[in-house]
Amino acid sequence: MNREPAVAGSFYPANAVTLRHMLSDFLDLADSDTRPPKAIIVPHAGYIYSGPIAASAYARLKSVRDSISRVVLIGPSHRVAFQGLAVSNADTFTTPLGSIPIDKAAIQQLQNLPFVGYLEQAHALEHSLEVHLPFLQQSLADFKLVPIVAGDASPDQVSQVIDTLWGGNETLIVISSDLSHYHDYSTAQRLDRHTSDLIEQLNYQNLSSEAACGKVPVSGLLKSLQEKSLSIKTIDLRNSGDTAGDKTRVVGYGAYVVE
Repeated sequence: MNREPAVAGSFYPANAVTLRHMLSDFLDLADSDTRPPKAIIVPHAGYIYSGPIAASAYARLKSVRDSISRVVLIGPSHRVAFQGLAVSNADTFTTPLGSIPIDKAAIQQLQNLPFVGYLEQAHALEHSLEVHLPFLQQSLADFKLVPIVAGDASPDQVSQVIDTLWGGNETLIVISSDLSHYHDYSTAQRLDRHTSDLIEQLNYQNLSSEAACGKVPVSGLLKSLQEKSLSIKTIDLRNSGDTAGDKTRVVGYGAYVVE
């Protein structure tokens, strides 16, 4: 079974050549001369809006392009309401750049957690995971994917999933989230700076869904980092008013790395 792209042609180009050129432009403009991250939080809007911000994190994978063989990707559910976290029976997830094999063994590991289950409807039209796949295909060589959609789940449940698959240098954790929605430019800047402060403080208890649509997976990552005595830092914080939209009603985007 293959999960076909749902938002190619709307959130990002459906033409492979156009898509590769766009990704290359984003990544070339970002700083790659830094330590590679173990985990990242990146936004999931249309590429013209959030692509440059996401690229600031993905560009840092340059030095580990050939050594990362597994990506654990967790994003929020926008279309289907459910309890817990949803995995997929698909063998591959496809984009205009090709197909990505699914790490079936890792998904089988997660079946030991009672709040993780198969739910294809959660994956079928969900963009919060899909928009990251071309970035990963452009940034990495050969890797397997563990795609997870987060429904109504606690920080502890998400952190258990992350801890189960944390692995070593072969594993990258990717958390998908945008920030504030539909405020004016200056209000969004203030709110998103506050949210970024909470993220850097690992203060998941005070993170709200209004502050970050990916509050559920973000909170789980922060809880896991807290328990591991690791830190996270903001490397990019902008909004759609900085990229491709007007400044009267913007969406906020942040990129964060765990090194």
